[in-house]
Amino acid sequence: MKTRPDPPVIPSERGTCPFDPPAAYARLRAEEPVSPVTFQVAPKDTTGWLVTRHDLVRQILADDRFSHRNELLAHVVAPPFPMTEYAPQPSPPGSFAKTDAPEHTKYRRLLAGHFTLRRIQQYEPRLTRIVDEALAEMAATGSPADLVSDFAEKVSLRSVCSLMDVTPELMDGIQEHFSALMTLTYTLEEFIHHVESMDGLIRPMVKERMAQQGEDFFGRLSATGELSEDELVNLAVLTLGGSLDTTPNMLALSTFALLEHPDQLALLRARPELYEAGAVDELLRYLTISQMGSSRCAIEDVEIGGTTIKAGQTVVLSLPAANRDPEVFDDPDRLDVTRVPRKHLALGFGAHQCLGQHLARSSMRIGLRGLFERFPALRLATPADEVPLRDRAVHYGVDRLLVAWD
Repeated sequence: MKTRPDPPVIPSERGTCPFDPPAAYARLRAEEPVSPVTFQVAPKDTTGWLVTRHDLVRQILADDRFSHRNELLAHVVAPPFPMTEYAPQPSPPGSFAKTDAPEHTKYRRLLAGHFTLRRIQQYEPRLTRIVDEALAEMAATGSPADLVSDFAEKVSLRSVCSLMDVTPELMDGIQEHFSALMTLTYTLEEFIHHVESMDGLIRPMVKERMAQQGEDFFGRLSATGELSEDELVNLAVLTLGGSLDTTPNMLALSTFALLEHPDQLALLRARPELYEAGAVDELLRYLTISQMGSSRCAIEDVEIGGTTIKAGQTVVLSLPAANRDPEVFDDPDRLDVTRVPRKHLALGFGAHQCLGQHLARSSMRIGLRGLFERFPALRLATPADEVPLRDRAVHYGVDRLLVAWD
């Protein structure tokens, strides 16, 4: 008697193209868009679901019958170190990324006004100066340079310092610890060290801002009277750390992709208005760096695409697979900077859509345009297949990108 094989794990093996998601996603999306998967670590039932079709991913992201509460997401997609069990606790007050309404609504409301489209548009002249300064420093250092450390990380760190009124010294420390946690290669002891170290850096700053009640970013949040010290500390970890991993990865990986697609780079050089029209969103769609997907837990039985997700089961929503869905995007595996991919999900959808999406788009538009205008002869300084990739990380990207221009 044949026994049914265990459900497969989440696909992770990429092919020869560094910009394409695992090839298995295409087959699953076409044949079994809601497919059973086995998690490496889980409390009891080790089976969950992987969703790869765009319409179904979008449906779940907007459905409040699927929770994003940390304590319910007890299945681990990619454990950073060997685990035999995992029993997550509720997110601490202020750490609202893995919460539902009304907690999530409260904290998002307090922050939303600082990241509106209008506020970011007003900030863009300062962001442009930050990009120009970083490019001038890279030019002064000389060719070749590491685009990650010499440009992408500098722009992100300095823009956060400027927008949120914190010192570069503080951000240097936060970046070191937050980046280590994003790699998914730490031990339990290292995890504790990085978390405690970040708290040791951020808490004194928060106490100072609460005492001063000034007009700076955290002073204004404190002045609302709605946040305790712990809440403000945890909000600070999210807002300061959140942009230190995503934006640098997108800037560097986008540069890599454009250098490897010279026809698309030529279009941007000839028609720079494309950055504003849709090229940035096309890069977000095509690259989709959130490679671990977005997890949700069903809080009741829900039918999705003809499959019943039972209450308590975890679903992993593959954003890279959804953003390559041919039912939504023509020729989805092709980078096309003239495309306007309005329905892409790289920044999420629904209540948890990326709060800093306007800042992310502005950073990419201003950063990439400035880079290629300042260095018209920019090229890779190493063969493409030697560029080190971030396969074991929350966000996909490159660890280093050596470029030359003379």
